[in-house]
Amino acid sequence: MHEMVKGANVGLSALSEDVDAVIVSLGWASPTGEGDADVSVLLLDGNGKVRSDADFYFYNNPVAPDGSVQLLGKAPAGEGSEDRIGFDLTAIPADVERIVVAASRHEGARFGELDDLRVTLADGSGEDLVRFAIDDAGSVSAFIFGELYRRADEWKFRAVGQGYDAGLAGLATDFGVDIDDAADDASDDAVEDAGDEAYDGGKPNGKPTAAVAGAVEAAPAAPLPAVPAPRTAADDVVPDKTPTRPRTAKKKVTLPKAAKKSLAENESWKQARLFPVSALKSDRDRETRATSVLLSVMAQVPEFGRRLTAGFGAPAGRMETFTEVSLPHGDTPRRPDGVIRVERAGKLWTALVETKTNGNALKSEQVQAYMDIAARRGYEAVITLSNDVALEGSPLVDVKIDGRRKHKVALRHLSWAEVTHHAQLLIGHEGVGNTAHAWLLKELLHYLQHENSGCHGFQNMGSAWVPVRRGIDDETLCQGDPRALEVVESWERLVRQVSLGLGGDLGQKVLPVQRARRGTDPVDRRARMADQLCAEGKLEAELRIEGTPGVLAVGADLRTGRLRTSVEVPAPEQGYPLTWAKRLVRRLAEAPADLHVETLVEDETGGPRGTLEKLRPEPADLLPKHGAKITGFRLTLVKGMGSGRGNAESGFIRSVDDAVQRFYGTVVVHLERPAPRRAPAAEGAVMG
Repeated sequence: MHEMVKGANVGLSALSEDVDAVIVSLGWASPTGEGDADVSVLLLDGNGKVRSDADFYFYNNPVAPDGSVQLLGKAPAGEGSEDRIGFDLTAIPADVERIVVAASRHEGARFGELDDLRVTLADGSGEDLVRFAIDDAGSVSAFIFGELYRRADEWKFRAVGQGYDAGLAGLATDFGVDIDDAADDASDDAVEDAGDEAYDGGKPNGKPTAAVAGAVEAAPAAPLPAVPAPRTAADDVVPDKTPTRPRTAKKKVTLPKAAKKSLAENESWKQARLFPVSALKSDRDRETRATSVLLSVMAQVPEFGRRLTAGFGAPAGRMETFTEVSLPHGDTPRRPDGVIRVERAGKLWTALVETKTNGNALKSEQVQAYMDIAARRGYEAVITLSNDVALEGSPLVDVKIDGRRKHKVALRHLSWAEVTHHAQLLIGHEGVGNTAHAWLLKELLHYLQHENSGCHGFQNMGSAWVPVRRGIDDETLCQGDPRALEVVESWERLVRQVSLGLGGDLGQKVLPVQRARRGTDPVDRRARMADQLCAEGKLEAELRIEGTPGVLAVGADLRTGRLRTSVEVPAPEQGYPLTWAKRLVRRLAEAPADLHVETLVEDETGGPRGTLEKLRPEPADLLPKHGAKITGFRLTLVKGMGSGRGNAESGFIRSVDDAVQRFYGTVVVHLERPAPRRAPAAEGAVMG
């Protein structure tokens, strides 16, 4: 992979033959798990401006109608998260000369608070081509990571790495986007802190540095137009006006939250379904039906098909899907469960699909055969689909790649939980193009969530679960036992699936938090968790939910058989402690009476605590003695956990999912959103 430095540029065709479609990924990590940012893309003409507001892609306008740009959303990556953008470079209009890739933070947050800032670019097969690591972001609320630009009919990538303190609204305006000042609610409060540093071809303040000058490759024949200088604070002051917000995209169709009243005579009548499940009798029936149902909806609902395939390098074009295709392979032909083909500008992108349902595991020999067939036939990918969840550093199947082959095939995995998650986001929150598409996705969801479909996601803690629990009970489980590592991997899969389920329900980002040192190998991290399990008998995880005041922690104590869910709420910056306590208790009026509330006290291990039932009449009982400083409050619910390894009503997996859903729905939802953080006045200048 080509490592880049600030200001460097490189031609894509020199790195790969498969660059008609590329994936640009922006990544970051946060020591606290609270760091996040939103990506944005601007298509610029020869004057360095957008041709119209439609050339600005962000969270409210994520997909180009022609499929040239698609914001694919966030996914866990290593110790943080990664936000991906798919570009079909063959579909970029001819009068677009540059594509700026940026990200912004809101409510006073700065990029300097994040770790491991980076941008990577992968080709159509999923192979990473370039990487640009950023270690000098500074106190800025928006950041230009890089840009794609044309030069002599070739696309190149430039590592920009430029801080931009005017925020999303200011950045968009300076590139020519028309901002709607009449928006009802503000999306960017950083405009008031505009900076004074400009970017000019990789030279902060117009002055080249020795590092940048030495890193830039051969200069293009004609210089690119400079990114406009951020506006000064004086330019941004608009008296008596609501803070600005970019205009939203055209409204899309979502399903109503409340179900319509049924016309059935009684509850025993079942509504007719497009995809019935009553006739499914065997695993083979389930696999065949699930594959056909999914692939047909992908082909008929473009937003859904692109959502599932763009991250695998597929272009945005006309999609056709097939099942039970016979392909030659030695003496015996192979029949993959499905094939996906996408046509764009006369070129075909093809992926073979191998499906498993009902908890059946993928077979290495089967997947290896499909990888070989795909390589020989020039196909781009093999997609595996099962109830299991893929983990970084722990592949679901082992396959061998023949390095002598020029054509490379990408092996990708989808879990049924991910498919359900994306369908929920589209029809419940983001919207699709028309009511017919929404209805198709609703029917797909009904099928996937039916108990007989076999598409319920990760639902078995594995064969090591019972022996490990017994070893913890009788204190015979020793560190280094490989069965403990199996349980830790199953726990991580479960946590990722719980995040997908909650995120789909809420329409918000829910990501697991990995508190590990930057660059830590995930295998080493899981080994330490396995040692902790052996020593303490506990499994622990944290979830960061967008818009909540803290990290939701969930822990399973296998010695006591108890599940603990908790969140820490920071103390307000202003007001009096008694007012804080009363306000907190008042907000939790509908929370469970057995909710434990603990006061967090500076420089002390613990403060006053009690159940909500006892604190409601006397909130002052939360105040520490001797006037000790309160730093926050910890809210905790404790419940028994299932003993079975599976997803039955009494199973461990079901109990963890129920505990997280209950804690969010009865406790977290009632808490105040985190207050906007204001940057100190001395940090008004850009430090990019």
